[in-house]
Amino acid sequence: MKKHNIRIFGRNALLTLLLVFSLAAVIYNCSIPDIISVYKGDEISGFSLPFVSLVYREPSVFASTQINTDVLNNNSNLKECVLSCEAQAVAFGIIPIKSVEVNVFNRVSLYPGGMTFGVKLYTDGVMLVGISDIVTDNGNVCPAYEAGLRIKDIITKINGISVTTADKIIELIGKSEGEPIQITVRRADTEHTFTLEPVYSSEDTGYKAGIWIRDSAAGIGTVTYINPADNTFGGLGHGITDVDTGELMPLLHGSVSGVSLSGIIKGKEGSPGELMGYFTTANSGALLGNTKSGVYGFLTELPDNIVGNPLPIAIKNEITEGAAVIYSTDGKDGVTTYDVMITGINKNDSDYKNFIVEVVDPDLIELTGGIVQGMSGSPVIQNGRIIGAITHVMINDPKKGFGIFIENMLRNMPKTTVK
Repeated sequence: MKKHNIRIFGRNALLTLLLVFSLAAVIYNCSIPDIISVYKGDEISGFSLPFVSLVYREPSVFASTQINTDVLNNNSNLKECVLSCEAQAVAFGIIPIKSVEVNVFNRVSLYPGGMTFGVKLYTDGVMLVGISDIVTDNGNVCPAYEAGLRIKDIITKINGISVTTADKIIELIGKSEGEPIQITVRRADTEHTFTLEPVYSSEDTGYKAGIWIRDSAAGIGTVTYINPADNTFGGLGHGITDVDTGELMPLLHGSVSGVSLSGIIKGKEGSPGELMGYFTTANSGALLGNTKSGVYGFLTELPDNIVGNPLPIAIKNEITEGAAVIYSTDGKDGVTTYDVMITGINKNDSDYKNFIVEVVDPDLIELTGGIVQGMSGSPVIQNGRIIGAITHVMINDPKKGFGIFIENMLRNMPKTTVK
């Protein structure tokens, strides 16, 4: 009887211990952020959980809250604003809890932007943005859908031939004479090849596949920052997406130009406004990347309308609710500063809606109604530091919008060899 009671007690104690460990693991997992930001040489603030340390997946980098600057100094330079490290949060030095991304920032200073720029983007492959029926003498058919193609596919090859323009795809389909063709697409980072049989359209008098495709985009945005070390820049604060599918457009190559504003459509509730303009030859350059955190490029020379000297960056832990300013252009007086308020901050968000900006400057409200299309990328400055950029307007209140942390933009800046 006593042995039986001991077994029950031991089992209950084991279950209790497992429950405690499971509960602790859940609490620790929620308490440890997915992304940690720190300046090179500084301790990680706010990471003081008992019995928990960070083990870095870099040779000879092991620390609890201190970054090993010797290793980082061998892996960074003045042009690179941030070095990302993978780390594992472990309990008692051996029990893994979760993976953590540690971003170590140089204390760099960047020119604040605020000037508009034009961008022309050409896709890496051709985007499939629509599928439709073809009217034939035998009724309506949809060769693309029947073959297995779907909206958002990126067409990369036809019969093994690389294609980068819509015109080339139309040409190859038209020359098929109805014979089956092999179409290779990229879908969610996986390559697929489908057999498609074009049909003769009685409406268009030619062979068609029933696809709507797009190979380029153009638009206007605002520069957020320019790195004085190499004239690379970041802008928009969000990626360029296809107007029909909402998907990020894969960049093959692109160009950057200046913009001359020709007018402003004021924003109002339910209807966002817009900066109107046309491309010029000023501020020419090239695109380097199109990401969810913004577009990036290289300028052949610094713009004439840069305001002031480079400003230091601020990582998310230094940002507070309260007064700030944005740099933006009205098309007449060049880049101007306007008063805004930071009314909400989400420090756990790694996307492009990290904080809320409310325009309080009466001049900007009178000029634009608040935040309008084309202002995306306008740098947000707080306490003399670049904290991020405006990304989106709130449709129901154009005086309010979302902003992205500057650290998220720098973290996604493509690595370059620009000198």
